Amino acid sequence: MAGRAKADAAFRTIGEVAEATGLPQHRLRYWEQRFPELRPLTRAGQRRYYRPEDVALVRRIDDLLNRQGYTIRGVQQLLASEAGPRRARSPATDARGPLEKLRDLLAAALDRDAR
Repeated sequence: MAGRAKADAAFRTIGEVAEATGLPQHRLRYWEQRFPELRPLTRAGQRRYYRPEDVALVRRIDDLLNRQGYTIRGVQQLLASEAGPRRARSPATDARGPLEKLRDLLAAALDRDAR
């Protein structure tokens, strides 16, 4: 499998993100502590897996801090103001509506079959 590039939607390890962005791994770990919006998935052994949106956020934070001259506090405020009420939502919350509809459909189908 050597020589094959990962798909754009593939999860990336912290080493892969560090290599792709030119940032050291310790800086990525530090940013995870400073920016609540940056939350890669963690799996067994506490390995981090960055989703494409996490990598995009890393690139944006890097640009704001190192090219546009923002401070860490400034980037925190900017990201918080952009997130607004969406920050409180989780993937579980987003999935609840469709799952409840599916549950209702299944319950109705079971009712029909029971008659």
